[in-house]
Parts: sequence; structure tokens; C-alpha cells
Amino acid sequence: MKRSVLLLVVLLLVSPVFGVYLASLVGYHEPLDIAGEKLNLTDISDEVNWTFLKDYTVPGLPEWLGYIVSGVLGVALIYSIGLLLRKVAERKK
Repeated sequence: MKRSVLLLVVLLLVSPVFGVYLASLVGYHEPLDIAGEKLNLTDISDEVNWTFLKDYTVPGLPEWLGYIVSGVLGVALIYSIGLLLRKVAERKK
């Protein structure tokens, strides 16, 4: 268990290197954004933004730290769902 948690922490801390620094270095764009541009679709994500973590950023924090916070929230959400499903499965026994 400790090794898994350590691996998750390391991956969370390293994620901005890939998601922020290297993505901007190579000019990476999301494939769906590119497809939308080629189809002349209008980007309405600013008008219908349903999350405060748009593009893995947190308002008021540097972009790299927003990536880490988004990752922590995502891992916590998936872990919580797993625990909930485990409890439901144990009740059915």
C-alpha cells in the first residue's frame, strides 16, 4: 500500500512537467480541439463552463500547481468511488 501511495504522489508531482512544460514546448493541442477547428465548430467552453478546474487549472494558482491540485482531486474522487462500491458490495454478501 505504501508503495502505491508513493507512486501516486510522485506521478502527481511530475504531472505538470508533461501537462504544462513539455506540452507547451512541443506545441501540443488536444486532438478534439484540432478536429473542432477543422470542422469550423465554435468553442463555447467559456460560456458553458461547468467546472472550476477548466483545463486543469485552479483560479489564483500557478498553472503547474493547478495540475497537481486537479490530480489530487481526481485521485481522491476515484478512490472515494472505489470505497463506496466496496461497501455496497460488502452489504450484498
